[in-house]
Amino acid sequence: MAPVNHAMLSASSAARWIACPPSAKLNAQIEDTGSDFAREGTCAHELCEYKIRKMLDEDVKNPTENLDFYDSEMEECSENYAQYIAEILAEVKKKCTDPITLVEQRLDFSKYVPDGFGTGDCVIVADDVLHVVDFKYGQGVEVSAENNPQMKLYALGALELFDSLYDITQIEMSIFQPRLNNISRCTITKTELLDWAENTLKPIAELAAKGEGEFKAGEHCRFCKVKATCRKRAECNLERQRFP
Repeated sequence: MAPVNHAMLSASSAARWIACPPSAKLNAQIEDTGSDFAREGTCAHELCEYKIRKMLDEDVKNPTENLDFYDSEMEECSENYAQYIAEILAEVKKKCTDPITLVEQRLDFSKYVPDGFGTGDCVIVADDVLHVVDFKYGQGVEVSAENNPQMKLYALGALELFDSLYDITQIEMSIFQPRLNNISRCTITKTELLDWAENTLKPIAELAAKGEGEFKAGEHCRFCKVKATCRKRAECNLERQRFP
């Protein structure tokens, strides 16, 4: 499986660098060695991509024999994900006869985030509604689509592709997390999304790209590569011990 190229200000790490802008540059300086959990997630995404493309009648080859990780649970989860996408398509086809469906689509949101890009698991355009769906195979933390910066960045990237072609007015963001029985959905208007992008996201992203801004400790530290040596996190932990 080919290595994945990640942006410093990636969508997947957006919750962290938006909360703590200088952490982006520090994390980028440390090589990502990967893990079995990450490789398992990559395999699950590859299987999901195959299931969706097959459902869309594309000529695709079953990847299971080449996956490093594969079992009955992954098969069931990917099948359930494909069914979820099918349900969305069935719903949108009631109003739009020819929706566009993109799978594992590179999404560029560099208009607001320097060199910012990511990969959208599934993007569906149905006239005035843009659907952005993210498949998560992890089972450690339940993820909500509500006010989720990763999903907003994907939505911005999808808007860059289609906003000039369609009169999009709202975005439906969905997170499908089968191993935690979690399906989270959130609706945001295009106006709300662009306001957040211009007035909140863009200024923070510019700071993060320069390694500037204030360090801040919080839940986002969970996935930070420099948390063990972070002074701000140590100060906050000490403060909690003094005033539990």
